[in-house]
Amino acid sequence: RENSSENILSSANRLLHEGKLMLAESTRLLDVYLFLFDDFLLITKIKRNKKKYGGSDTSLIPVCPSLTPELQSFIREGGFCTVLDQPIPLDRLTLKNVEAV
Repeated sequence: RENSSENILSSANRLLHEGKLMLAESTRLLDVYLFLFDDFLLITKIKRNKKKYGGSDTSLIPVCPSLTPELQSFIREGGFCTVLDQPIPLDRLTLKNVEAV
């Protein structure tokens, strides 16, 4: 279901960290972008728009100021992120260090 990200990102204090990561799925690697909020972790899939916007100035596209300049630039170039799965509540998240093989 499509939801506007405006409500999620309306408070700059909710977004604690964000960044790119390579996710290892069963047989392939997937470029993902993580958003760590104060109450959940959101994993999104990076999509690149192959079509150029004809004549429109994409620098005028409004972007949430709390996002990193890298992600703001990516969005202005026509890229976007789609939610990969349900947000993971932080109270149900367990982190473990994994040795590189």
